[in-house]
Amino acid sequence: MSICAIVAVDENWAIGNEGQLLISIPEDLNLNFKVKTMGHPVIYGRKTLDTFPGRRLLPGRPNIILSRDRNLVVEGAQVMHSVEEVLAYTEQDHDETYFIIGGAQIYEQFLPYCEKCIVTRIHRSFEADAFFPNLFQTGEWTWTERSETVNSKKGVSFDIWTFERI
Repeated sequence: MSICAIVAVDENWAIGNEGQLLISIPEDLNLNFKVKTMGHPVIYGRKTLDTFPGRRLLPGRPNIILSRDRNLVVEGAQVMHSVEEVLAYTEQDHDETYFIIGGAQIYEQFLPYCEKCIVTRIHRSFEADAFFPNLFQTGEWTWTERSETVNSKKGVSFDIWTFERI
């Protein structure tokens, strides 16, 4: 079993503003996020679910939603109520990769358990109120791979970095 964070950050390691993504980049979603997570469980918070169009679950992946609301029921998803509950669940399948997909509080809670982070670094800065830790500065991570720069139809460029825990 491995736990991997997958995230898109701007030049300041920002990930969101007022409960929304900074920018949706179709090339990153289709060439990176979807390819990497398809068929694997994705773990995210209820606030992240609220940002999905129509609150629809991500298809082709088991969806695990972390929420303090013990009454929350989301058809087609597993709702869990603590990091410990999620970690116990991940122990059931030692061959599986579990992807942490947000938001900021969920990343913060699960980063100590992640072995790898896949980071889309957007070459632009945005107004933001939610951030991911700068993995270059923590002393706990080293980058092992970096993609070519991709120019998006949205007018931004990005590259994808893979970090592994030291």
